[in-house]
Amino acid sequence: MSDKEKECSAYRQLTDTEIDILVNNLCIADEWGDIEVRDGFDPTFCRQVRFSGKNKLGAMNATYTELGGIKTHSGISHCYLHNCTIGDNVVIKNVHRYIANYDIGDCVCIENVDTIVVDGFSSFGNGVRVPVLNETGGREVILTNNLSSHIAYLMAFYRHDEELIKSLFSFADSYAESVKSDRGKIGENVKIKDCGSIINMYVGAGARLLGVSFLKNGSLNSNPEAPVRIGFNVIAENFICASGSSVFDGCTISNCFIGQGTHMGHLFSAHDSLFFANCQAENGEACAVFAGPYTVTMHKSSLLIAGYYSFLNAGSGSNQSNHLYKLGPIHQGVVERGSKTTSDSYILWPSHIGPFSLVMGRHVHHVDTSKFPFSYLIEEHNQTYLVPGVNIRSVGTIRDAKKWPNRDKRTDSKKTDCINFNLLSPYTVGKMLHAHRILSELSRLLCNDGNQEYVYRNMRIQSRALAKGLHFYEMAIVKFLGNSLIKKLEDCPCTSDAEVIEWLRPRTEEGLGVWLDICGMIAPRSSVLCILDKVKNGTVNSLEELNEEICSLHKNYYNLEWTWAYNTILEWFGLKPEDLTRTKVAEIVRKWKDCVVSLDKMLYEDARKEFTMNTQVGFGIDVKGDEKSADFDTVRGNFESNPFVLEILDHIEKKSALGDLTLAKLGAV
Repeated sequence: MSDKEKECSAYRQLTDTEIDILVNNLCIADEWGDIEVRDGFDPTFCRQVRFSGKNKLGAMNATYTELGGIKTHSGISHCYLHNCTIGDNVVIKNVHRYIANYDIGDCVCIENVDTIVVDGFSSFGNGVRVPVLNETGGREVILTNNLSSHIAYLMAFYRHDEELIKSLFSFADSYAESVKSDRGKIGENVKIKDCGSIINMYVGAGARLLGVSFLKNGSLNSNPEAPVRIGFNVIAENFICASGSSVFDGCTISNCFIGQGTHMGHLFSAHDSLFFANCQAENGEACAVFAGPYTVTMHKSSLLIAGYYSFLNAGSGSNQSNHLYKLGPIHQGVVERGSKTTSDSYILWPSHIGPFSLVMGRHVHHVDTSKFPFSYLIEEHNQTYLVPGVNIRSVGTIRDAKKWPNRDKRTDSKKTDCINFNLLSPYTVGKMLHAHRILSELSRLLCNDGNQEYVYRNMRIQSRALAKGLHFYEMAIVKFLGNSLIKKLEDCPCTSDAEVIEWLRPRTEEGLGVWLDICGMIAPRSSVLCILDKVKNGTVNSLEELNEEICSLHKNYYNLEWTWAYNTILEWFGLKPEDLTRTKVAEIVRKWKDCVVSLDKMLYEDARKEFTMNTQVGFGIDVKGDEKSADFDTVRGNFESNPFVLEILDHIEKKSALGDLTLAKLGAV
């Protein structure tokens, strides 16, 4: 017997006795013969229900306990059902208008709602084109249930490759067509209470909808591992919420994708925007935003508009402009991973901010710091000053890098976005190498008397900042290369120079060249292009297959990282492969150890600034002297016992020991 036959056999016609009970309970039907029921159906728990079209009803033999200890028996009351299939032990009551064209799973509770309906055919948010970055169009991303940050990145930013875009759009449109239906679905164990209109919606298992005002043309891709939660006064249209996401507190969203583990609340409004894994958006506004993983905006006065961000922390009052009042809102900006904007900061698009940067003040000169990672961008007297590399020694940067993995809210075993949390990678270190060359050339060409300012692409660089930037970049580059080298030698016996030379030699050339940050995933450009070739030649034929290719590349990160690091070690230290003897490797390890310890000491001193007398202003409000210090210590703790400070000291100790162990293995102690 087929699954369909089994399903049909599970239902039967109503008996005359059951019809009499339903009629006595003030139920009416256009045709009683169009109603089928499962064994376990109890007509005594159907009261004041109107039926039209064809309906199927499940068993009604469960009792639930509500808040306050109130008992509720499964059943249907005060409701109009049209063309619905109702699962077992469902509670449906007080539906003000009707539920039409829905398949409702087991153990669902629908209470005090206005309308739940599928009107015509719908793809439930799939196939919606979202004009991110450019409000006037040109970088549209098509919403699908399986949209990843990486596929969205390719759709938006690879418009130069028309063949690729045609294939990606074809995949997305085909998927949207495959889920099109004139029937909606509400999965098992869903609760929908005190809601307004729900139109053309897919609701996955375990979802919670409480006090929602209006939902239309969307999918809530909830599952038991990662329920979706939608709260009071939310209005949403043309959208998809991925597993584990939540939207609360009067948020208004239109034409949006809400990624896994993403939270929105406190009246946040967003339109034509994408938010991928673990974003947090409250109070403010987003317009045509491409928010990669861990984009955070929490303040009522903050506006994100027409920008690409990831791992962003937006300060209060942060905003940007995409309109020069000439040809319309056609401009866009890029703020690369790990950056922060301070309170009241402003950036005039188009601009491009490099990774792990801090933006302070108002910048109106279309700045491009993409080649200067870990920098400060400061405004002074309407001029933009670049302080290159200074964020490398900021304790805040290291704290951010450590907190992101711990704040991964995705509980779904299938994670859509592949996220690389590494602070130092071929992507960021490659930019450091480029920045080091630029700063070295500027220093060489211009006489450095200690008080000069260099002008580079609408930015000013003070000579002292340039010199420090070179030093910071050098230390970070050596730290990364040493990390990779020591990790590679972890299992090497190091009994001879020949063994070390051969052990270090990469087994593949994949990984050489420029690396990219594909919205959370860090990978070689050459490898990404290989995947795109598979899309264009027909080897990859769907979004699901493309996601699998991307995840496979992500999992191979460390093998490919070593290929890049090995080649960079040779270039940075001016070596040939045969020069990597135990003596030379030991020399590199010593340099690595010095850099790691020096950087950690800088972090230690940077953390100390949080415990100076200036930071104690406002403590001990009615006292002074020792009592004021005691108030500070009680609330904030002291410097020596601060957990992060202790972690820095522990890191120094562990890395020093690791360096000594590696040197001993190389016979160089």
